[in-house]
Amino acid sequence: MIYLDYQATTPLAPEAFAAMEPWLKGGFANPHSVHAAGRAAAAAVEVTREQVAALLPSGGRVIFTSGATESINLAIKGSGMPIIAAATEHAAVLDCVEHLGGTSFAVGSDGNADIGYISSGLSAVMLINNEIGTIQPVAELAAAAHAQGGVFLCDAVQAYGRMPIPDGPDMIAISSHKIFGPKGIGALWVRDGIKLEPQMHGGGQEQGLRSGTLSPALCAGFGAAAKLAAERMVADAAHVSALWDRAIAAFADWTINGPLTHRYKGNLNIRRDGVDVGRLMSECRNLAFSAGSACASGSGRPSHVLRAIGLTDAQAKSSIRLGFGRYTTPEEIDIAAATINWAAEAML
Repeated sequence: MIYLDYQATTPLAPEAFAAMEPWLKGGFANPHSVHAAGRAAAAAVEVTREQVAALLPSGGRVIFTSGATESINLAIKGSGMPIIAAATEHAAVLDCVEHLGGTSFAVGSDGNADIGYISSGLSAVMLINNEIGTIQPVAELAAAAHAQGGVFLCDAVQAYGRMPIPDGPDMIAISSHKIFGPKGIGALWVRDGIKLEPQMHGGGQEQGLRSGTLSPALCAGFGAAAKLAAERMVADAAHVSALWDRAIAAFADWTINGPLTHRYKGNLNIRRDGVDVGRLMSECRNLAFSAGSACASGSGRPSHVLRAIGLTDAQAKSSIRLGFGRYTTPEEIDIAAATINWAAEAML
């Protein structure tokens, strides 16, 4: 199996697994207990907090959560502010917006958000779009929010560990399993001075904002993945850029969805008129790729992101997303392209 779905999740880095293993085998103590074993587990959690924070702006704190969806819910619901978000945001944001009676705003054909829509309440725009790879100017968008007395939330799930996170946002949601760490843990970075109401009540373990026992093993894996991402960021970016060049050459008969520049190159979303994506995926069973966001797969609906940038339902349904990264080889790109192109030609 050739894995090309890095936006959905990434393989677990060996370094992350190695960091987790001692805590899975013998370090089972509750990190919120005061005995020696508990204090050792708590120390591991705090090491991770520092490792995760090293890739984020200064002047804030890291709150561990079960993942970015919980982080986003805490940020939006906990702020108590009216919310507006780009129409291309992840469902975790847009479903909160709908639940709270907020609004979403249109984006351009390249997926970029118009600074004119930023509000005096809570504005939410992701740094790298999970479906089409658009990189948003979040520093400028955050400045526009601040100029109106507003607050800015950034979903940086696809950007964290892949590029420097710009200063400016007041809250930043991230997830471990998108940076070669374990599933089940993420974080919300909260700028000093931002007040939130907890959405989960109990022991108040995470600085009064998130109740629940933390897993030292998950924390250790997240921290190791963050540390590795910091060390490999330049090398990973160069590797991904080379894979992008190889892929777009191999898919010359396809149209790229989203921008050609100002995008993350580990995300290639392409379409070809007349292609039945369901049939295509069935014919390419040795490949793992996506017809859109994994969170919305199986819905039968065209991608809301592709519709938001102006594609028709037919164009959206003839689109695929290929995601690649650190462990993808050039040979895998070649094999995948040959397989997909052969299958597409057979149905046209």
